[in-house]
Amino acid sequence: MLETQDLTIRFGGHVAVDHVSCAFAPGTLTAIVGPNGAGKTTYFNLISGQLRASAGSVRLGGVDITHENASSRTHRGLGRAFQLTQLFPNLTVVENVRLAVQSRRREGLNLWSVWLDHRNTLERAHVLVERVKLGDRAHAHASSLPHGDQRKLEVAMLMALEPSVYMFDEPTAGMSVDDVPVILDLIRTLKAQHDKTILLVEHKMDVVRELADRIIVLHNGQLVADGEPAAVIASPVVQNAYLGVAPVAESAA
Repeated sequence: MLETQDLTIRFGGHVAVDHVSCAFAPGTLTAIVGPNGAGKTTYFNLISGQLRASAGSVRLGGVDITHENASSRTHRGLGRAFQLTQLFPNLTVVENVRLAVQSRRREGLNLWSVWLDHRNTLERAHVLVERVKLGDRAHAHASSLPHGDQRKLEVAMLMALEPSVYMFDEPTAGMSVDDVPVILDLIRTLKAQHDKTILLVEHKMDVVRELADRIIVLHNGQLVADGEPAAVIASPVVQNAYLGVAPVAESAA
């Protein structure tokens, strides 16, 4: 479904992502881990089109999308949630989601159509708002929501786009203990559909252990580990260098 081949980006003399080749199949959830500054979010930005690669390629469904912009990639089926929420602050919760539904359906305004007359679109927006447990805030402005609710709203907008690839960049960051299960349950539901490709950047290893089918590890922009969660997490080099676990000292003979 999704593949990067030798994907690279340079900022002056600094190589932030260094020839990363990786393929992601439908029906799998891949966690991308590594220390701060490892290149995880930059790699996401290259895949989703926020940044233009210095070298290498991105392919989606066998099609080279390396030179397409972020909007074009979204319409092809790449859905991205950011570390910082990307909302329309002066619109209500349901209006934010409705815009995403309209974008997916490529609906627009014309002289013969009133915005709220798109009944099916509005109904779909309300369904998604309920799914993220924001039904009681449907008519509140996005700017008035606490951080956790804003994250839930962004996930609802992402789901409205009905992508084939979901990209979550630290989806639970800054959320309260009570809000985290809502987001994790939504990700579990998407994973259970078995036809979606899910990429997850996450620092919380308990979340990674529970959700991931596979872990890849980036360090200094390079792919340094790739495999099943138990094997990657148990790797001494990963535990020591990337997960902050000190190696066990050998006993004296």
